[in-house]
Amino acid sequence: MNYYSLNKKAPITSFKNAVIKGLAPDKGLYFPEQITPLPESFFENIDDLSNVEIAYQAIKQFVVPDIPETILKQIIEETLSFNFPIVKLNESISTLELFHGPTMAFKDVGARFMARCLGHFNKDNKQQITVLVATSGDTGGAVANGFLGVKGVNVVILYPKGKVSDVQEKQLTTLGQNITALEVDGVFDDCQDMVKRAFLDEELTNKMQLTSANSINVARWLPQLFYFMFAYKQLYKTYKEIVFSIPSGNFGNVCAGMMAQQLGLPIKHFIASNNENSVVTRYLNTGDYKPNASIQTISNAMDVGNPSNFIRIQEIYNNNFKTLKENLSSYSFTDKETKLALAEVYNQYSYIADPHGAVGYLGSKNYLKENPNVHCVFLETAHPTKFLDVVEDVINEKLDLPPQIEAIIDKKKVAINISDYNDLKHFLLSEDI
Repeated sequence: MNYYSLNKKAPITSFKNAVIKGLAPDKGLYFPEQITPLPESFFENIDDLSNVEIAYQAIKQFVVPDIPETILKQIIEETLSFNFPIVKLNESISTLELFHGPTMAFKDVGARFMARCLGHFNKDNKQQITVLVATSGDTGGAVANGFLGVKGVNVVILYPKGKVSDVQEKQLTTLGQNITALEVDGVFDDCQDMVKRAFLDEELTNKMQLTSANSINVARWLPQLFYFMFAYKQLYKTYKEIVFSIPSGNFGNVCAGMMAQQLGLPIKHFIASNNENSVVTRYLNTGDYKPNASIQTISNAMDVGNPSNFIRIQEIYNNNFKTLKENLSSYSFTDKETKLALAEVYNQYSYIADPHGAVGYLGSKNYLKENPNVHCVFLETAHPTKFLDVVEDVINEKLDLPPQIEAIIDKKKVAINISDYNDLKHFLLSEDI
């Protein structure tokens, strides 16, 4: 499979090169040249297949021959070493739990898959690769854990000071080895802008091989399509029209769901559930796409004012606004509404959501008002204990820490403070990594 830049000014390239480079030379995101739907029989008999076999069949066309089929199966088996259960709240709403991995966030799958792909590509290469990644919360921990100890790969994570939860911060600042955390005076968009600028800085790229582990990287983004197939497998014999409500920040997850739909998965509709960072909600209402500075909220992993992956979504629907609106709805919710939703889910269904899942739940409720005959699945993207202060305050109950959180909660934070791009560049050009 070859990949092209969405800015259309860079050469066509391979999966391997797209993964290693992260971003195309013309600053564009990579996108596969073609998408071949899977046979209808695959979806008709999907419950006869293991999750590993489903994932292998779904992603094979995008990866082979750059990674041989036997190696790809091994990578998928190692990536999918945990469960993805559906929890039914009522006849109209279920949640898909994506937090059973090592860092208790949905990004574990993409991070583990990408780390293993990059490890395979770099196994005989003497040059070090530096993974440079910006995080608004969960990406950093998932990437740090996924790449920990991978030979020939150094990881540098930028995160906004004071704008991630305590647990999220511990997950990305306590591992050591080949992982370095940079605490940025600013917001997530500042971190993301620095990463993008570094990729285009020839003084850096002439000295080192940089790549990204944000969802701009195809190996981080594409495996997220697995979730939608795993959910469909569990629900399709009971519900004929399935809609996904996806807490959305950088829009990689909803975009991956749309790729699953392009592969033939019978998804009726998508909901992009936003917090107060509502660029896409406004766009679908007005037709005017206008990025904003990000706003800090209690669902911090979605605090993105200029979502990178939205250009991929536009490409999937051939930049046709009408077609996009037929497939995607979007709603925006305040922190107050999110807290009320956390309380409602707990009181009515005895289910403890996290703030991002609560936003997804609200998106489901809104959509069902006008579309009562569908079944909505909202994605529960992180374990509630990653947001202890918010969740415990709302439900007025003390939460037990799962083993993954207990293992890091008392560890000492180690991070380097930076203020601007010059600080980042100085660090990367130093001998500290």
